[in-house]
Amino acid sequence: MKLDRLIGILSVLLQQEKTTARELAEKFEVSRRTINRDVEDLCKAGIPIQTWQGAGGGISIMEGYRMDRTLLTSKDMQMILAGLRSLDSVSGSRYYGQLMEKLQAGSSNFVRGRDSLLIDLSSWYKDTLAPKISVIQDAIEERKNLSFYYYGPGGESLRLIEPYYLIFKWSSWYVWGWCHERKDFRLFKLNRMDKVHKEKECFEAREVPMPDLSNERIFPGKIKVKATFKPEMKWRLIEEFGPHCFKETTDGNLIFQADYTDAEHMTRWLLTFGDKVRVEEPESIRQTLRRTAENIKNMYEKK
Repeated sequence: MKLDRLIGILSVLLQQEKTTARELAEKFEVSRRTINRDVEDLCKAGIPIQTWQGAGGGISIMEGYRMDRTLLTSKDMQMILAGLRSLDSVSGSRYYGQLMEKLQAGSSNFVRGRDSLLIDLSSWYKDTLAPKISVIQDAIEERKNLSFYYYGPGGESLRLIEPYYLIFKWSSWYVWGWCHERKDFRLFKLNRMDKVHKEKECFEAREVPMPDLSNERIFPGKIKVKATFKPEMKWRLIEEFGPHCFKETTDGNLIFQADYTDAEHMTRWLLTFGDKVRVEEPESIRQTLRRTAENIKNMYEKK
């Protein structure tokens, strides 16, 4: 695409003191005439590009146009680039990669040492996640309504929202927007969304409150659970709740206590431990687990 090529040419000019039409033509696999037209388009867009004919000639960007990096330390740049790489891990376009090229232009001496912070925001659903993020970003920028099918505990529904923020929280991606059905702001998990479509209709931006992403707000209602885990489950408890979430008994068992917000989610989590956990309280969860175990047993006994 021409736009990608124009951004690519600008990236090269920001990185190198001087290049030639021949080098650019080879790099982008187009003719020199096409490169010359692209350079003209960049000039018309306000990019101060200089060209020289003959031996020793070439194409360069005017001195002073490049970013003054004296305002940033080497560590500042490394943090900025780490953030861009993390966004690039879920991007369906080349935008963040090209932006990194611009910032890195001529900074090989400025950014010292190897990158020490690598963040990958992608997931098992990267192939389906990146296109959703791209559509939602476009809808937010263009103030277009967003429609999608949403799958939640209450079933499937077709939603229409005014999108305002893309959010990464609790190891997942969400979109925050005004839901036409609920007449209120809602948080929607991208992995539960299907057939995400940017509508033609624009919306007038509302007074948007910043989403309250505290656990108390998103997952209201606490359930106190106490359970005894077998010693071999210590690694999972530490991984998911930290090393101070249990007390070790003299026989090596682990007494775990925590506040949970959703009984159904807690039950599913406990079932993943199989016979390596015994719930002490509350009684309601004990009964639910007992019924679930009986139903599973009966299901496998049927011929």
